Amino acid sequence: MTQIGSFDLEKKTAVVAVILEKPLENSKKAAEKGADILEIRLDLLGIRTPERAAEVIREIKAETGIPIIVTSRSGAEGGKWDGKEEDRTGLLINLLSLKDGPDAIDIELSAGMKERNRVIKAAKDRETAVIVSSHDFLKTPPLQNMRTIIEEMFLAGADIAKLAVMPLSVGDTLNLLRITLDFKDAGKSVCTIAMGSQGKHTRVIAPFYGSVLTYASIESNASAAPGQLPVDEVKKIMEMLK
Repeated sequence: MTQIGSFDLEKKTAVVAVILEKPLENSKKAAEKGADILEIRLDLLGIRTPERAAEVIREIKAETGIPIIVTSRSGAEGGKWDGKEEDRTGLLINLLSLKDGPDAIDIELSAGMKERNRVIKAAKDRETAVIVSSHDFLKTPPLQNMRTIIEEMFLAGADIAKLAVMPLSVGDTLNLLRITLDFKDAGKSVCTIAMGSQGKHTRVIAPFYGSVLTYASIESNASAAPGQLPVDEVKKIMEMLK
């Protein structure tokens, strides 16, 4: 069973609202719009200390009761973290030690193996879900390359393998959906996203092929990645397509 907090991803795809500013205010707004899970982007929020991160997590959990994914995205993968790598991973590990810490942690496949393994081990020790992610903002790798990337994520210890790519053609998007279905049929939990205008529809379509998470914005004019749709729109369209 793959769960994030109390949310069972084997029963239903979770709509994840990305919190990139005004954490408490926007978390409450996301809850009102029907978000299933919140992703707290420490790098975009400018949070660098475990004390401030812990305070934000406590406040959000108390106000919303929604499961929380925490990440601090590296610059190499489109994030805004500009400090040392060991400080970035150390911040995540520190949060995992909290009594009421995050329900899932996201660490990039591209993170240095030593630091990545430290984060994954800390999460496993606390029985916290691990998302291992990879983001390509320039292209969509060939079919076999995408398969290999996802397999490497599971070998690294992922409970959920997250792959976000930039499609340059309809064929790219079809390949991503093919990979999604293949891993679903193999009993693996994946999150797949085709970014940008070419892949915008995958935000609501990929779940029907097996993507266990889909990421959404709070408002249409404030998104963390190209092609993100607002939470309430994603929920509405997915309901219509059932």
